[in-house]
Amino acid sequence: MSYPFDFAGERLEARPSGALFWPDRRWLVVADLHLGKSERMARRGGSLLPPYETLVTLDRLDSEIAATDPAAVISLGDGFDDDAAAEALPDLLCDRLRAMAWRRRWIWISGNHDPAPVCPRLPGETLAELGDGPVLRHQAGQGPDMSGHFHPCVRLAGDRRRCFLVGRDHLILPAFGAYTGGLAIDSPVLTALVPQGLAIACGARALPIPVGVPARAGRPGRRA
Repeated sequence: MSYPFDFAGERLEARPSGALFWPDRRWLVVADLHLGKSERMARRGGSLLPPYETLVTLDRLDSEIAATDPAAVISLGDGFDDDAAAEALPDLLCDRLRAMAWRRRWIWISGNHDPAPVCPRLPGETLAELGDGPVLRHQAGQGPDMSGHFHPCVRLAGDRRRCFLVGRDHLILPAFGAYTGGLAIDSPVLTALVPQGLAIACGARALPIPVGVPARAGRPGRRA
């Protein structure tokens, strides 16, 4: 079950998968796919991980596209674990991405892992950022904006769960990729960006948790 909330005057939906849906524009927004992470780690002499994370991530993204039928899919940077990982993506997976992008706009926002324009074998266009009020970008800057980069997570009932982090000026999406870590929402860099607001934990359903305010103060961001 998704969780609807308001940010910067817009009604949005946090989906349990970690994707964000913007109903008025029919935009599906994801952050930090990090496709090709296992290939990049093996190429650079790091840990050898099972090379299935790209397929798992694309399966989840395909399910979100089927559920929401978006007019546009927007990746908020670090869509790939580095530029070479995009080039190394097998033809079969490139074909799958092109099929997912059929008859819809597909936008790759540049991230710190993948600053170059996406390779010609892949669908879509590459932008530094998109829109205004709020701006969609990789890393939070001058708000209001929607971004990724930090991979926020929250501890809930003993489990560490990916989460959205919603404040007055910043909406930070969780990492959508299968092989991605997380940064606790009480870390200094995140409390500086969102001192008060709402965390929305991912899982079987999107679960809202107040941040920086007593629980009795309610759930900021939820429309009455």
